[in-house]
Amino acid sequence: MKISTLKELLDADILCGEEFLDRDVHSACGSDMMSDVLAFVKDQAVLMTGLVNLQVIRTAEMMDMICIVFVRSKRPTPDMVEAARESGIALLATNKRMYDACGTLYTNGLTGTKI
Repeated sequence: MKISTLKELLDADILCGEEFLDRDVHSACGSDMMSDVLAFVKDQAVLMTGLVNLQVIRTAEMMDMICIVFVRSKRPTPDMVEAARESGIALLATNKRMYDACGTLYTNGLTGTKI
C-alpha cells in the first residue's frame, strides 16, 4: 500500500514528507508504547500512535519505519517534524481513534507485522 493511500483512507493531513507519498508500506502497527514497537515491529511498517514526543521519531528511525500516523487529532512538535524530515520519515495526522484507524487499514489490505 502506498503512503498516499494511507492518507486518503484515514482522511489524514500530511505534516512532513510529501515527497514520500509514493513509497510502499508492507505492514502497520498501532501502539503508544515504544517498547512494544521495538520488540515486535519488522518490515517497512507504519507506526500508528497517539504519543507525541521525540522518542516516537527515534524509535521509528531505529526500526527503519518510513511513516508515522498520529491518531486522535494529536500533532507532533516542531522538533519532531524536523527530526522526521532529517530521517526521511513521512508524518501524517488523522482525527480517527487508534482502533478505527487500524481497522480501516486492515480492512483495506494492510496487515500487521508477524510476531
